[in-house]
Amino acid sequence: MRDQSTSISRRDAARLIGGAAAATLFPLSMHAAEKDTPSTLLRTIPSTGEKIPVVGLGTWQVFDVGPSPGERAPLKDVLARFVQLGGKVIDSSPMYGNAEAVIGDLTSELDLRKKLFLATKVWTTGKQAGIDSMERSCQRLHAPRLDLMQVHNLVDVETQLATMRAWKEEGRLRYVGITHYVASAFAEVEKILQREKLDFLQINYSIIDREAEQRLLPLAQERGVAVLINRPFASGNLFARVRAQALPEWAAEFDCKSWAQFLLKWILGNSAVTCVIPATANVRHLEDNMLAGAGRLPDAKMRQRMVEHVHA
Repeated sequence: MRDQSTSISRRDAARLIGGAAAATLFPLSMHAAEKDTPSTLLRTIPSTGEKIPVVGLGTWQVFDVGPSPGERAPLKDVLARFVQLGGKVIDSSPMYGNAEAVIGDLTSELDLRKKLFLATKVWTTGKQAGIDSMERSCQRLHAPRLDLMQVHNLVDVETQLATMRAWKEEGRLRYVGITHYVASAFAEVEKILQREKLDFLQINYSIIDREAEQRLLPLAQERGVAVLINRPFASGNLFARVRAQALPEWAAEFDCKSWAQFLLKWILGNSAVTCVIPATANVRHLEDNMLAGAGRLPDAKMRQRMVEHVHA
């Protein structure tokens, strides 16, 4: 997954907006707001019936830090709070720099491994290179058995899927899948989804990048494939779009209190989506994101209203 150089983070948005508008984007910490954690919505992985929380944690860029305690301390806090709030799914890749090693080290220190659903990827060509890559991922994540392995961006997809299925039979993987992050690849993703038996599909989808809902999301639902959503904030560009607007009052109709929740709840309003994986290294943003998985979700009519509001 790659970002755009013009993207804006929530931290940048808050700095630009300041004051009251920033408070609308990012509500007060749940530590201060309420003691009881709202129930998190769960959705089913079709191939097994296992249920996972609908809001997970992405790690691209934000978990690519060095070994110093100062760099890792905020991420340790994020992981601890993530699990405390009912989070489970963490997605990474060997292409995300040090992210896998950071996750492995910190989750081991916190003794969280049994509470997590760890997903990572293989992005290389050739059978042995794929095996070596997956072995390294297991070592970095401190996990001899991984929950989900995905072919990153469809690279040498048939070769890697064959190895992944062999590992699954051996019990080293629980699920297999494929990923991509740009709509220009959707035609090829569709072909693979039609011909291969997969447990998971990971693709990009947001309120301003809706191509996935035309064919891929319905096909995944038809084929019984769970769906992870990356780039839910369109690489941060959505915050640039909404930063000057107040959250509409009618957002309360689906228990929404921030723009982050608005954007994530719109995605989760599509029943084909199993889990959305926004990345963050900030506990306050994590708490905000996690609340998108609590309370009511918008129905089809409301989702259309949300689209029209954002585009207006």
